[in-house]
Amino acid sequence: MNVFDRNINFDALFKFSQISYSTQQHLKNVYSTLAVCMFVAAAGSYVHVVTRLFQGGMLSMMGSLAMMLWLSMTPHNSETEKRRLAILAAFAFFTGVGLGPVLDFVITINPSIIVTALLGTSVIFVCFTLSALYAQRRTYLFLGGVLMSGLSILFLVSLINIFTGSAALCKAHMYIGLAIMCGFVLFDTQLIIEQAEMGDKDYIWHCVGLFLDFVTIFRKLMVILAMNEKDKKKEKK
Repeated sequence: MNVFDRNINFDALFKFSQISYSTQQHLKNVYSTLAVCMFVAAAGSYVHVVTRLFQGGMLSMMGSLAMMLWLSMTPHNSETEKRRLAILAAFAFFTGVGLGPVLDFVITINPSIIVTALLGTSVIFVCFTLSALYAQRRTYLFLGGVLMSGLSILFLVSLINIFTGSAALCKAHMYIGLAIMCGFVLFDTQLIIEQAEMGDKDYIWHCVGLFLDFVTIFRKLMVILAMNEKDKKKEKK
């Protein structure tokens, strides 16, 4: 097989016959915007961890919610595109600052966990995204109800654990939550495809869902790895 043939096979690997060309272009915009959001969120985390100018917590969460609400209320058109991108950047920044307390917790145990969790999250996100893209359209849309029910159960478990303080229940909450968020990557990706096929080309708002999926998986993976590392240290003692 020569170089030309290999290039043809490589190009064919990323062709999705079940997705229209316009939707594929839309997805490129979504994932390009998502990549920018990652960098902005990383900057927000850096601000918290290094400069301490902002403290993560309620303030950053309120900032994120305010930016998301503002973004949802701003119509998508050519005139508002730059403004909405700025709002999205602010949302990503506040979200990054909100990761600060978790990053502080992980750094006290083992700073290398952050890199491991980031690599793990990237692999998980890419694998589940490709699964959604290569699957037949609407294959995973049935997961919507199941995933929302799962979130409701997780909320109840977290309430119960406030009173019980069970470490085992906390771990179970993290692992189940991680599995649910992986399911959301499948669901949200195919939902974006369907919405784009029906004419909704709001790539900025579509980016928000995937960004939250990535950040939540990253957060849960960091906590799981940190808890496991903490348990190992206790066993050595």
